[in-house]
Amino acid sequence: MKLPPLILASASPRRAELLHALGVEFQVVASDAPEIHDEQLTAWEMALINARRKACAVAKKFPDALVLSADTLVYLDREAKLFGKPTDLADAHRMLTELQGKTHAVITGVCLLEQRTHKQRMFAEWTDVSFHPLSAKQIKDYLALVNPTDKAGAYAIQEHGERIVEKISGSYSNVVGLPIELLREEMAAWAAR
Repeated sequence: MKLPPLILASASPRRAELLHALGVEFQVVASDAPEIHDEQLTAWEMALINARRKACAVAKKFPDALVLSADTLVYLDREAKLFGKPTDLADAHRMLTELQGKTHAVITGVCLLEQRTHKQRMFAEWTDVSFHPLSAKQIKDYLALVNPTDKAGAYAIQEHGERIVEKISGSYSNVVGLPIELLREEMAAWAAR
């Protein structure tokens, strides 16, 4: 793929690992744009807005680069409840308690932005994730194995996910934090322009 210099506007090591799997060279420049959470917006809309805000913050500093940013949200549809990153371990325990035994959606909004040319592409992926019914002890044991405070919904499917996740419907990499299959298509289309 022939792309401008690529910048990943995220400090997430999981996103960097997924992007490495595509075989593209990139630089990491974490965005300092604050994430918004507005009850008037859907999770899909919020993920896209946050991804764009992150991309814009980095693109201003690197106008000739192709900036890639993403925002992942966990959304319990039936209860119309959004799960961001937990504030602490107690909040993480509360989140997993609410998610246990239910199916929730993981939505990742992605923004590709090249400031100088004003080219932009935004897209999102939706994956359904079903949790096993979990006891308080199982939740506590899981939280002892991972750091939940930098993870939407207080879990990481790639870190002992088999302990809590019963099944997924959709993109596994989306649940990790970057829908790699869709991103590959979008980057190929970008390079072809």
